[in-house]
Amino acid sequence: MLSQLELVLPLMALGYLSGTWLGAITVCRLAGRSDPRLAGSGNPGFSNVLRLHGSRLALATLLVDAVKGMPVLGLAILLGLPPWGQGLVGLGVLLGHSYPVWYRFRGGKAVASAFGVMLLLTPGVALCCAALWSLLAWRVRTAAVASLASAAMAPLAAIWLAPEYVPVVIGFTLLVLGRHALNIRRLGRGDEPGL
Repeated sequence: MLSQLELVLPLMALGYLSGTWLGAITVCRLAGRSDPRLAGSGNPGFSNVLRLHGSRLALATLLVDAVKGMPVLGLAILLGLPPWGQGLVGLGVLLGHSYPVWYRFRGGKAVASAFGVMLLLTPGVALCCAALWSLLAWRVRTAAVASLASAAMAPLAAIWLAPEYVPVVIGFTLLVLGRHALNIRRLGRGDEPGL
């Protein structure tokens, strides 16, 4: 019988591979639009596609990035992996999105992918974060502020709604915050692009 670690490692690798599918690139290619990495913030994600190509393509990007890791995560849950094992599989998805081998390890900020992973593992936390993101994006009109605030709130929501997943959510939060280092510097200078 396979140990839990022997199950986690190949599923984490599958999670990484699924994460390397960057929705922004696929959606823009299929729509005949320019590569989002070549304009705007240069980020292949929802907010840059929204700025460059509008809400329809941005929502399609969000959908791809949110659901791409769900099959492998569903398998991890079906196999009865504990929260830490599910979290490592989810982390694989986020690492694939952030550092895709096919694109010279230059990927997105992992916000939409983290939402999709948490929607499966900790749905209450994911929905709280999405509500905060939407509210701040509407009021402040800056995706980075909305993303940073919702990522920072995620562990607090997990304490309340999914205590067994708190270490997992903290790991996701640290990755998302780290991927926003440039945005944090731009916010400090006051030149972060708005939505």
